Amino acid sequence: MKISSNIFTLSLKYLFILIVVIITLYPFLWISISSFKSNREIFTTPSSLPKHPSLRGYEVAFNVSPLGKYYLNSILITSLTTVITIFLTTMSGYALARFNFRSRNLIIIIFSSALLVPTFALAYPIYMVIKYFHLIDTKAGLIFVYSALGLPVRLFVIRSYFLTIPVDIEESAYLDGAGIFLTFWRIMVPLAKPGIATAATITFIDTWKEFFFALLLTTSDRARTLPLSLNYFVHFFSFDYRALFAAMVVVTLPTILVFIFMQEQVISSLAVGALKG
Repeated sequence: MKISSNIFTLSLKYLFILIVVIITLYPFLWISISSFKSNREIFTTPSSLPKHPSLRGYEVAFNVSPLGKYYLNSILITSLTTVITIFLTTMSGYALARFNFRSRNLIIIIFSSALLVPTFALAYPIYMVIKYFHLIDTKAGLIFVYSALGLPVRLFVIRSYFLTIPVDIEESAYLDGAGIFLTFWRIMVPLAKPGIATAATITFIDTWKEFFFALLLTTSDRARTLPLSLNYFVHFFSFDYRALFAAMVVVTLPTILVFIFMQEQVISSLAVGALKG
């Protein structure tokens, strides 16, 4: 009887997981399949596989719109934002987790308060600052804004993970003659890899899909990013659903691949963080 109950519970668990997976993946799979269809097939047989698969939608997406340029802009801006944010938050997170200094609590309070401020409320001051430094419609302007906006959340993610690492490890390194910087780079950073990977993944995904500030702070194709390309399609090529779906796949796929590649580190970090509280 107990074995039957366990089997039933396990079956319900896997059934629930399967339902969640289907609900989550179905929209992306449907868009991906539709991107290989003709417009007529999309309307007549929306749920079937393409009878004559074609890459025409992707050709139109890249040739008719500035999708390729937006793609390169997104790669550059997202990569540099992730590197800058993780570099700064790794060092500051370690300092706030391990060292007691006069302004530590004040810094933590300031960053905690920043989490309560709605992003849209910062639009005007951010625009004026970027305009003052002549960074409107530049990749550098977007990188600075994205890096600054991402600091509070990433800082607490990395700091929380550093708090889970026993202090004895650092003390042993100091006894062996390692200094603060050597201990940090050679010992603490590798041990905090899951937390750093989680922060990097969040930074990448948030930056890659950000739309509001990319629209606010850019005026030409020179610095615009991929999410704006979808807006371009909706306004000018809404009749060509094949190309629109192809553009959606191109925009969405990198974030899915990044999460798949980093999922083990992310899950490990979240588990440790939950235990630490």
